[in-house]
Amino acid sequence: MKNKNQSSFSSKYWLIIISVLCVILLGIERFTDGKGPLRFIASYTVVPMQEGISYVGRFMSDLSDNFETLEDMKKENQKLQTKVDELTIDNTKLRQEQYELDRLRELYKLDENYSDYKKIGAHVVANNGSNWFTDFTIDKGTRDGVQVDSNVLAGSGLVGIVIEAGPTYSRVRSIVDDASNVSAMMLSTSDTCMVRGDLKLMADGRLRFEKLPNNDNKIEPGEQVVTSHVSPRFLQGLFIGYVSDIEVDANNLTRSGYITPAVDFSKLQEVLVITTTKKNMLEDNNSQDSQNPEEGNQEEASGPQESNGEEGE
Repeated sequence: MKNKNQSSFSSKYWLIIISVLCVILLGIERFTDGKGPLRFIASYTVVPMQEGISYVGRFMSDLSDNFETLEDMKKENQKLQTKVDELTIDNTKLRQEQYELDRLRELYKLDENYSDYKKIGAHVVANNGSNWFTDFTIDKGTRDGVQVDSNVLAGSGLVGIVIEAGPTYSRVRSIVDDASNVSAMMLSTSDTCMVRGDLKLMADGRLRFEKLPNNDNKIEPGEQVVTSHVSPRFLQGLFIGYVSDIEVDANNLTRSGYITPAVDFSKLQEVLVITTTKKNMLEDNNSQDSQNPEEGNQEEASGPQESNGEEGE
């Protein structure tokens, strides 16, 4: 019982003491216009606590604002990325259209250069799977006037010849194919030669020509080579390329060398097909000769044509 009373008495005592101290401190604060010890104590206890609470509040508010700003930035970034993707696609399409326009302009110039021949445009839809378009398929066939032996052009000159024609497609063998032999001639001298395909040479961007007469006609690098008038399958005057090298053969009777082709055979996409073949032209000429026998006799009197030795393709 004594311990309980002592404990109760102590609590009351301390409460009275604290109350008296509070009254004294409040009195001092009143008489000192708020510059007393309470303010001093508060400046080291309450004020820092208030500042800490205020800092935490501002931090949480800024953090919330940052999260909102981050979400807004993510949404804006997604919109910008979508726009960039759309612009990239549009730019790619424009570049493709520009490249196609450039190629079509080349075909248009080529069409003007050979305006005497009836032609039709076609797209390359397949090749033989190699890096070079030696044997490829186009999307035009007999329904469009294409036939076997139709000559094919692209870039600046001759590409090859049609070897198979279906109703809606045709196969073309290019002049760089190993099986290709084309009767050609030097443009300035009309001396004939044979241009042979060789894929090994094509890797160096060259074609080989052979059997050029070793006469007094001077042939230098840069000379233009075209299809000859004696070719049985190729129309006359189709541009093949430029002479890059020439030398006299061991027999001292002929010359041979290399040609830089006028066509890039690694990037064929569009071509021009001449629908009139050499056979058609010869048949038309024979028909006209039969109607004018006197003119035909005069032509026969001029002598037989030279055999060119061009092989079938």
